[in-house]
Amino acid sequence: MIRPDLTLPIPDSIEAAHFIGIGGSGMSGLARMFLDRGIRVSGSDRADSDALRALAAAGATVHVGHDAAHLGDADTVVHTGAIWPENPEFVTAKAQGLHVIHRSQALHWLTSGRRLVSVAGAHGKTTSTGMIVTALRNLGADPSFVNGGVVTDLGVSSGTGIDDLFVIEADESDGTFELYDTAVALVTNVDPDHLDHWGSRDAFFDGFVRFADAASEAVVISADDAGARRVRDALTHGNVVTFGEAADADVRVTEIDTDGPVAFTVTAGGESARARLAVPGAHNAVNAAGAIAVLRSLGHPLAAAAEAVSGFAGTVRRFELHGVERGVSVYDDYAHHPTEVEAALTAARTVIGDGRLIAVHQPHTYSRTQLMSPEFAEVLERLADHTVVLDVYGAREDPIPGVTGALVSDAFTDQDRVRFVPDWQQAADYTAEVARPGDFVVTLGCGDVYRIIPQVLAALAHTTPADH
Repeated sequence: MIRPDLTLPIPDSIEAAHFIGIGGSGMSGLARMFLDRGIRVSGSDRADSDALRALAAAGATVHVGHDAAHLGDADTVVHTGAIWPENPEFVTAKAQGLHVIHRSQALHWLTSGRRLVSVAGAHGKTTSTGMIVTALRNLGADPSFVNGGVVTDLGVSSGTGIDDLFVIEADESDGTFELYDTAVALVTNVDPDHLDHWGSRDAFFDGFVRFADAASEAVVISADDAGARRVRDALTHGNVVTFGEAADADVRVTEIDTDGPVAFTVTAGGESARARLAVPGAHNAVNAAGAIAVLRSLGHPLAAAAEAVSGFAGTVRRFELHGVERGVSVYDDYAHHPTEVEAALTAARTVIGDGRLIAVHQPHTYSRTQLMSPEFAEVLERLADHTVVLDVYGAREDPIPGVTGALVSDAFTDQDRVRFVPDWQQAADYTAEVARPGDFVVTLGCGDVYRIIPQVLAALAHTTPADH
């Protein structure tokens, strides 16, 4: 992992940019916007993907694998924190004296001079960003945006608009959300995470305070989340708008109906409006309230904002249906923190009917698994009927001795409701044996767990359910 050095200069102009790790959802979005600017774009990633092929079709030069020769004539190299310091492209770019910048600095360069809406929070950023972008387009605006995931209706994670507005998902994991010149800051929640970077919970909260207080126009922040309330109480900003189910919320959600796609009433400034989303889950009603509060801060009336948000159809890897086989529906969700897993499984419960819920959980990073395995186990055991635990997706981290997915499964009270299966084919076969017609299988994690879905669907097609 490479910590971003935000003191490094950002070039005034860029003619040719090379992206190390170009296939990631955030990096591919940035690369697409560089192409929109007429900049020559190249990039590499460790594996082929739909994102790489789409960028190649758009005019980028892409490579599978990392090699110094891939730098070509680039004058600027953009990297993520997930690469290793020994990456040959990174090392060569440094040695050649090229501009080497973190992806957040590339995003800062793109947003310069624009009216920026920055969405931050431990959970709900991608969905909330997608809601705001979708609603603005439904209201007739044409914002630029960079999101951490693909917006389903748009089919992309980024887009270049003609308006002054620019909407981004701002990353708190490495503190880079403080880099941007934000006009309207949305804080979905402040649930301490990424303490490997921040060092302590107090430092994590202080980072959010600085991010929010720096907004030039408004701060929109959760009234429900305890961490967000702590941040709100520390703010000195003159225009703070709260949202949520709390009785004192400025933009309040009531009458939430979770029978299928969620519907709710939103009230602000003495007015009320009814909204219905195309996605399930009470948490999405609250996310929508935050988006509506942002839209009101941008000058849109409540009723129009509520109607515009109702057009949101979700983002890729957020409770996304991949197929139905033998009467078993197989979904995928990006949830990788206990709070996110709880939201995803609670949403699934609202649409599952009489079926059972089978979670396929891939723990993400060794440090989080070591720290939070009891919390993951508690949520999974409480909300899923059965859980299959895979091994840890290490991402940017080196393995920690003794830390495997077994930490999660061993923390279950009822061992009959969980199985640790590190081999993916065996895990897919076991999932298919457990599943019965009418059940929902949900893969959970922000690593590559979605890649097991074809194996699960194939196993379902060729097996009959066992008596579980």
